[in-house]
Amino acid sequence: MSSSTANTSSEPGGQPKLRPWDAFRFRDYRFLWLAAFASTIAMWIRILGTTQWIEDDTGTAAALAIVGIIQLFVQIPSLLYGGALSDKIDRKRLMSAANAVSLLVLLGLGLLDAGGILQLWMVYAAIGITAAAQMMVNPARSALMPATVPRTHIMLGVTTDTASQSVAMIVGPLIFAYVASAFGLTTVFLVGSVVSALAMVAPLFIRAVGRAEGGSDGSTIARIREGFWFVVRHPILPGLFLLDTGNTVVSFYREILPALARGLFRSDAAGTGLLGAANSAGAVFGAIGALFFAGYRAKGMLVLYATLVYAIALFGFGSVNTLWMGMVMIAILGGADAITVAVRQTTVQLTTPDHMRGRAFSFMILAAQTANNIGTIWVGFWAAAIGPGNTMIMGGVIAILATLTVWRVWRPIREYRYP
Repeated sequence: MSSSTANTSSEPGGQPKLRPWDAFRFRDYRFLWLAAFASTIAMWIRILGTTQWIEDDTGTAAALAIVGIIQLFVQIPSLLYGGALSDKIDRKRLMSAANAVSLLVLLGLGLLDAGGILQLWMVYAAIGITAAAQMMVNPARSALMPATVPRTHIMLGVTTDTASQSVAMIVGPLIFAYVASAFGLTTVFLVGSVVSALAMVAPLFIRAVGRAEGGSDGSTIARIREGFWFVVRHPILPGLFLLDTGNTVVSFYREILPALARGLFRSDAAGTGLLGAANSAGAVFGAIGALFFAGYRAKGMLVLYATLVYAIALFGFGSVNTLWMGMVMIAILGGADAITVAVRQTTVQLTTPDHMRGRAFSFMILAAQTANNIGTIWVGFWAAAIGPGNTMIMGGVIAILATLTVWRVWRPIREYRYP
């Protein structure tokens, strides 16, 4: 329960009448939101700043490919360790410490670049350290959410956070573009460190207890294993994770938008940018739309409906041949995906005990990231083999079959109701 209170009018049935902005009425939630928003902006400034520095320094795609390899090796163990750690120590201090690491690394990059002594291996090391730090932040932040709002407001908190993260994914690149063009990459790194400082300080103002109650002691490996078996035996979560994986693997388009823009719409970098912006805008509106479903009891069916809309939109995206129609379709994809993310996160919050929540979120994020990576390979391979349009249509067919299979097989998802 939040340490702050807010008066909310009630409906005749006794349930509070929720408004889309009501999560911000709670002091602790505002500070958690601020930390998350600043952390995401800093992350994008770091990602774009370091990759642009590598591109300017080497001019080779191979040097950028190494970034993906580094992140692959550091993110998985960091994510699992971060989930286990967030169920053991104060989550507020864990968030603050991880953001402090990002602050110091970005500050170091700025000072080294200003002195003209920044080298490629240093940038790679910085990418690995900050990627690991970000993975430590995510489970702790998600697990802390229920402590900042009443249980009746968790859906609002999650959907507000989802919408805000989508906005931050737009704001961060815009800040990078302006600062890089006006002042250079040195200033980009320094600005990123300032934003990280805000993300570091904000969690410390949260009054709610940050340490999980209950749980078992033991080694980190034992705690990770305990979290894994909790998720596997959970009546709802495996089905939700498989639903997301089945759809994402056959349709993950974000990493290959340039190929889709060229193959579907005969467009260049401008088309890629417009498609990316439309997808992010759709995600924002989808998350805002999810706020109005906070009182919808059949949460399991809601995620199935949204996933089915996503699958059908894949047909549209693969079938249209004009850029503006492609922007409409990819905006629908972004909106439907945002709704499924919000409901999935809310379900984890509501059906997982406090002492297990960090690990449950770490496995949810791990499943999503693994699906993203496999999906990039799948879509890239099939786009080269049968064309981008046919790949999206094929993905739509498989996604519909996957959604209907989960609907038929996973009865607890169909029957899940809250409140």
